[in-house]
Amino acid sequence: MSAHRIVIVGGGAGGLELATALGRSLGRRGRAEVTLVDAVRTHVWKPKLHEIAAGSMDADQHDVSYLAQAHWHRFRFRLGRMIGLDRERREIELAAFVDEEGRQVTPQRRIGYDTLVIAVGSQSNDFGTPGVATHALKLESVADARRFHQRLINACVRAHAQGGPLQPGQLQVAIIGAGATGVELAAQLHRTTRQLVAYGLDRIDPDKDLNVHLIEAADRVLPALPPRLSASAQRLLEKLGVRVHTGAKVAEVMADGLRLADGRGIAAELVVWAAGVKAADFLADLAGLETNGANQLHVRPTLQTSRDDDIFAIGDCAACAWPEKNGWVPPRAQAAHQQASHVAAQIRRRLAARPLRDYRYRDFGSLVSLGEYSTVGNMMGGAIGGAMGGSLMIEGRVARMMYLSLYKMHELALHGYAKVALDTLARLITRRTESHVKLH
Repeated sequence: MSAHRIVIVGGGAGGLELATALGRSLGRRGRAEVTLVDAVRTHVWKPKLHEIAAGSMDADQHDVSYLAQAHWHRFRFRLGRMIGLDRERREIELAAFVDEEGRQVTPQRRIGYDTLVIAVGSQSNDFGTPGVATHALKLESVADARRFHQRLINACVRAHAQGGPLQPGQLQVAIIGAGATGVELAAQLHRTTRQLVAYGLDRIDPDKDLNVHLIEAADRVLPALPPRLSASAQRLLEKLGVRVHTGAKVAEVMADGLRLADGRGIAAELVVWAAGVKAADFLADLAGLETNGANQLHVRPTLQTSRDDDIFAIGDCAACAWPEKNGWVPPRAQAAHQQASHVAAQIRRRLAARPLRDYRYRDFGSLVSLGEYSTVGNMMGGAIGGAMGGSLMIEGRVARMMYLSLYKMHELALHGYAKVALDTLARLITRRTESHVKLH
């Protein structure tokens, strides 16, 4: 009898943790063939992309090779982007992979499965705003973050080398969307641009010449979080000199800035779109599976898709009910982590012909890092001692340590205690001998 074929599409926080867990428990013992599929070769924790973009983190020191992870933890990795699904034959279709020089690396092909897990995450939603696709940068991948960082460095070097005065919009950065990504990027840019200028670009006055605009259509930054947290974050951003525009809807993005719905214009050399969330477009019409307006796959409490028992969906691409809030599980890394653990147990139950259990989201609150300056967040009562109801607002070093611990939890799920301890020590040592901002 052949081994049960488990295919996981998407190597983000949830997908890679799931592949690692199943490889350790089922692949190592030959009880299943676990295959992870992704369109790129390496994994970086998505909440870290703003740090790569700002230059405060070197992606090469934090990325995980899918091939190496697969070898160490007894699963397979296949390179390719999913473009189709045949539910009758239980096969997924992958597009041909073409390298940077236009040469085909892998052909278009199909991979069979007995259990399929879709964990392709989410992307920003431009809501059809004119000019976004042409003129705005996004932070949806490591390549996006590196592209922004390269343009930022080039903008600073160009301004330093030019003979004449700065042009309107030059060295101005406009970030559209004041959710966690936008707020964290704005704070990181304040620090790293000043460090960058300190490395010999002395013709630039960072306080006068470098400005960051943070634009939000809602009436406050971090609109998904409690008002006290929003107010605290906005006060700190404004103290840093970030120009916060709330209640400001973007009507159009242009080559030299953007235009708001009320007619005002903001000149900017770099525009980042960090607003809105939706799942990948190919999910909207995928073999008859049920989706919502944001392309998310509807799942039952077991995390199986509503129309196919053999297909699970986890993370940001899953529309999972949250009965306690009469809503939907939010697109957060903690949800992907919890769902990966739950589906790993569900698949083991399926193989043992045992009934599946319902998933219940546990909200541990939210944390938003403003770089070296502060961290703000709210911890839910269940996370800090079940007797406490509601939530507790936290700031400063305690919040910063808890924020850092979220990433360590992800690393532990992938590598275990020994490797994480050694990697952390190595980073601490090398950080003392390197610049604290990436200069290239």
